[in-house]
Amino acid sequence: MTAPLTPPPPPHDDSPHQVWQAPPSAGAQGGGWYEQDGPGMKTELREAAVITVAVALGGVLLGLLWWWLAPHVPLVGDEVDKSWVVYLKDSEGEQAIGVDGTFTLLALAFGVVSGVVVFLWRRGGGVPAVVALGVGALLGSVLAWRLGVWLGPESDVIAHAKQAGKGVAFSAPLKLGAKGALLAWPLGALVVHLGLTALFGPRDPEPELPYPHQA
Repeated sequence: MTAPLTPPPPPHDDSPHQVWQAPPSAGAQGGGWYEQDGPGMKTELREAAVITVAVALGGVLLGLLWWWLAPHVPLVGDEVDKSWVVYLKDSEGEQAIGVDGTFTLLALAFGVVSGVVVFLWRRGGGVPAVVALGVGALLGSVLAWRLGVWLGPESDVIAHAKQAGKGVAFSAPLKLGAKGALLAWPLGALVVHLGLTALFGPRDPEPELPYPHQA
């Protein structure tokens, strides 16, 4: 019995004419990666800044609507022992609750609208856009709150009572009793945006399965 023949190893050619292909360097790979992803990230950050400013400026409209639609809380002033006392005209009234409820409902509506608009403008989504939407909505809520208080009745109720006169009803300052209402806009915007992204956002392509080899 003879041993199986094995082919000899290929000759080792060290001639200068042999061409060797060096593997791509890490710097070259890194450069290509940054060239592709760097401008994309810069664009996302610029768009995020635009989203933050635009959504926050919407707080001006929210503040105007809150000041216009919020119910007025009637107060009455009385002079007792040469000092003024201010109290609610209707102690069982729900106007104060209505002030907070009006702000909350308006903020939720702004959250829905801003979430839809940002999704339609930036369908690709991305973390910067979502963060910008939440931050802008929170800033807009604070801006609306302070604007409504500034536009509302005078905050010095004693001076206002003296000006109105004894026993004459006047409106209480516009204030937000439940500060948690400031979160209605950002929460509503994020829920709507993430929901739309999950339902109608771009999908990653599914990997193609290899065809089975025929025998």
